[in-house]
Amino acid sequence: MAYPKNSFGFGVVAMLATLIFALSVPAAVHAQTPAPAPAPTSDGSSVDQGIAYVLMLLALVLTYLVHSADISSSF
Repeated sequence: MAYPKNSFGFGVVAMLATLIFALSVPAAVHAQTPAPAPAPTSDGSSVDQGIAYVLMLLALVLTYLVHSADISSSF
């Protein structure tokens, strides 16, 4: 069986290319890891407090409107 002249040289080049690729892949994988997520700036309690203030303001306005209507109807 006759082998081509360049088969040994191609095999060595292919093995060296595979070795270089295999050694460079772990570095590329570690370079592309995503950054950790930032810590939350609020645990939700400030949102709850904001909703509570809006509801209290709404209750105050409704109370004012009910009492002002009650006073005007009694005169």
